[in-house]
Amino acid sequence: MKNKSKIKKSLETHVSNLILIIIVCGMFFLAFTSNIKTVFNAEKIEAIYRGNINNNNKISLMINVYWGTEFIEPILEVLKEENIKVTFFVGGTWVAQNNELLEKMHNEGHEIGNHGYYHKDHKLLTSERNQEEIFITHKLVKEIIGVDMKLFAPPSGSYNQTTLQIANNLGYKTIMWSKDTIDWRDKDSELCYSRATKNAKSGELILMHPTEHTLKALPNIINYYKENNFTITTVSDNIS
Repeated sequence: MKNKSKIKKSLETHVSNLILIIIVCGMFFLAFTSNIKTVFNAEKIEAIYRGNINNNNKISLMINVYWGTEFIEPILEVLKEENIKVTFFVGGTWVAQNNELLEKMHNEGHEIGNHGYYHKDHKLLTSERNQEEIFITHKLVKEIIGVDMKLFAPPSGSYNQTTLQIANNLGYKTIMWSKDTIDWRDKDSELCYSRATKNAKSGELILMHPTEHTLKALPNIINYYKENNFTITTVSDNIS
């Protein structure tokens, strides 16, 4: 009887310990899965396709620059005459050869954004190459004008979640567009104007490049937005 009592007591102790272990493991599992869910949600990053629609009719002209250098100064003159500030997304290889033009853009009050270094297809790049493309351009621009850029426009609008995560890790927001003039393909100033202005709404991010027909259309595009009570501002201001 005494041995049976000891066995029963030992068994009860083991069962109690087992129940305690199960409870502790269960609590740990719930906490762990909860943390995973929190981290996953926290790291879900998205590209920005338009500004704040409640931002009092603000729109932005975003000019991506890897080529068309001969049209940069004339474009700057139009912007200066109209008292308009835009966002230039500059490629690293262009910056390396055009320090003075970059300085002029900056000195005239325009926002400078990052457009990668070699105009690569970022969705096909490894994490390391994505980081190199963005960071090398960041460092180069910082050395020339002392600015820490915060906006990244992936070349050709090509990106994936890796690109978004790397850009975010480097302190960048990834910027796309709501209107595309497709001025690199269609050499038609009227078509450029139409694509930049058709059905315009607050928060538009309008993509263009330094081309002859863009330069020709630019005064009319600016005039359209002014006449329709829009404010043309930088991308950072538009998305704030």
